[in-house]
Amino acid sequence: MTVLLLEDEYPAAERLQRLLLQAAPEAQVAAVLDTVAGAVSWLTEHPAPDLIISDIQLADGLSLDVFDQLIVRSPVIFATAYDAYALRAFKANSVDYLLKPIKLAELQAALLKLREWRVPTAPARQLESLRDSLPRPERQYKTRFLVRSGEQLLPLPVGAVAWFQSRHEVTTLVATDGRRYVVDYTLEQLESLLEPGQFFRLNRQFIAHLQAVQRLHPHFNGKLKLDLTPAPAEEVMVSKEKAPAFKSWLEG
Repeated sequence: MTVLLLEDEYPAAERLQRLLLQAAPEAQVAAVLDTVAGAVSWLTEHPAPDLIISDIQLADGLSLDVFDQLIVRSPVIFATAYDAYALRAFKANSVDYLLKPIKLAELQAALLKLREWRVPTAPARQLESLRDSLPRPERQYKTRFLVRSGEQLLPLPVGAVAWFQSRHEVTTLVATDGRRYVVDYTLEQLESLLEPGQFFRLNRQFIAHLQAVQRLHPHFNGKLKLDLTPAPAEEVMVSKEKAPAFKSWLEG
């Protein structure tokens, strides 16, 4: 029996693999994936596994999104921290789930049930019921960066970040105290990691924290020239097209 595990927490994935081998020694874990994108890619490129065991929340979204994008013919057991009340509609539709922390006896019972279960098509109705019964999790944004200071690595809270600059394919984080650190992110990646109410993509080179914006100077052709603190060496401009959204962001 081949099993695909979808789990974004490494300790939970390790424990689940141990329990699975106790409950079904013949099981072979085909892959352990922590993202929706990774699951979609794997299922597209490989034969359908005999079973999928999936957490609800993955690193980049809900695992239910996998089943929106693909026709998945494998039976699915969901392992989740959501309580049984939220999953009542899902259980009524005969797709099993395990409540974390997973117990060996519960996993054994779920596997016994699924040995007698056949899925002719993707379990669309069950998944729709589950989606309707679950609250959509709030987006989690980055709260700190690990930066290098000499030979040390230091955690820097996001609130201590003034702005980011990309130059010659190198991204620099400038802290509110003026210190500069090279970080291994592109501005595009940072846009998705940072709280949009606190950070704004000013142009191709800069992302700035709200508190770093000191003044706006109207410029020709509808552009805005900004004074940031700490002050960068280059002029910082916001285009005419972005200016309205930027002003709205500043006003909150």
